[in-house]
Amino acid sequence: MLAAPVPSMDPHTLLVFLLQVGVLLLSAILLGRLASRMGLPSIVGELTAGVLLGPSLLGWAAPGLSAWLLPADPAQMHLLDAFGQIAVLLLVGLTGAEMDLALMRRRRRTALQVSLSGLIIPLALGIAVGFPLAKVLSPGRSDPTVFALFLGVAMCVSALPVIAKTLMDMNLIHRDVSQLALMSGTIDDAFGWFMLSIVSAMAVGGLGADDIALTLTHLLLVLLVAVVIGRPLVRAALRFGKGSQERVVSIVAVLILLAGASTQSLGLEAVFGAFVCGVLIGSSRGFTAKHTAPLRTVVLGVLAPVFFVTAGLRVDLRALAQPQVLVAGLVVLGIAVVGKFAGAGLGARLSRLSKWEALALGAGMNARGVIEIIVAMVGLRLGILDTATYTIIVLVAVVTSVMAPPLLRVAMRRVEYTEEEELRLIARGGGLDEKWDVTPTPGTTPALDGGPSAGEVREQKVP
Repeated sequence: MLAAPVPSMDPHTLLVFLLQVGVLLLSAILLGRLASRMGLPSIVGELTAGVLLGPSLLGWAAPGLSAWLLPADPAQMHLLDAFGQIAVLLLVGLTGAEMDLALMRRRRRTALQVSLSGLIIPLALGIAVGFPLAKVLSPGRSDPTVFALFLGVAMCVSALPVIAKTLMDMNLIHRDVSQLALMSGTIDDAFGWFMLSIVSAMAVGGLGADDIALTLTHLLLVLLVAVVIGRPLVRAALRFGKGSQERVVSIVAVLILLAGASTQSLGLEAVFGAFVCGVLIGSSRGFTAKHTAPLRTVVLGVLAPVFFVTAGLRVDLRALAQPQVLVAGLVVLGIAVVGKFAGAGLGARLSRLSKWEALALGAGMNARGVIEIIVAMVGLRLGILDTATYTIIVLVAVVTSVMAPPLLRVAMRRVEYTEEEELRLIARGGGLDEKWDVTPTPGTTPALDGGPSAGEVREQKVP
């Protein structure tokens, strides 16, 4: 006997879903473009679009329209969430593929000092503040220990995509400090996925020693399988796609999604598997960013903006009208900023970097952006956060991302330009004309491109 076919999607449900994606994407494009023109990361505009379309404005000013476009029906919202989850996995996977393992090996000591201090200090501060705040902010069903650990994770992460995008937009990606910030941010992100998986498992399975041991075993198993089996498997898959960019893009997407499914099946977060898979893809011999350029275009231009707007939809700024929530939010923001700047600054000083290099590192690593949003979404889904605490975490992501560009401008004007940076700029096809203030310095060697030498460059004109 043949099984009855599964009913197709209700026409009205499909109509609402298509309108949701279209409206959210259009809003993300418009406000993202506006944010870029104001010198801010586009993610700020995309999140703002979600806030405006959510309960903070549209749900308050036009509840009827809001209820029709964004109905509270779980099945309808699950469609949008599924769309966003695919975006997150592909975005995190492509971010992992951007890791420069060779550069990390060459400067591993400095990167480790900066990243570890930038991890430990904000993690410790977040956990310490999390316990008393749990009494005020934690949802009733959330364990205070889980809440405190989650807040610590949220405080210690950085956002590699936001750091990289900000540095590229400001024409600073070739600077030594920028490369160091990217390496340290990569280590922070890897640790963040690791800790997020542990905290997520604790939230679902409890705090038993057996559960924690099992989670750690699964994490170690994932890393072992990634090195022993995953690496040759990824290389073989990419070789199969060689010669066709369309096939390579399809294979990369399949690998990332299946890696996310594998860690999800083990009770870990799917983003952890996607990140590990992205690292394996990026470290494969012969792989370059141009191979996945079409996929990156679709993810950054379509999928990710819709996800960020969706994340903004769950923000309710009206929660900040409650004095205890507002005060708690300011405390969390202060801990986030102080912890990351103190941590990155300590690591920089231990590595004998200047105070301005330390400030630049702190500014870059303080930008939490996309990673913080993903962490907040996971916390909301698992019941660790409620609307008020979710709003606070998202605002931390936005404020820290907005802080980065002006602080980088101030710091990088005072960081001396080196010959290695000049060579790196030339290799990227750039030049020093109209980008630098030049002061002749006796005894310097002429630059390779006929312009000022490395010793003559004293101040960068950052836009």
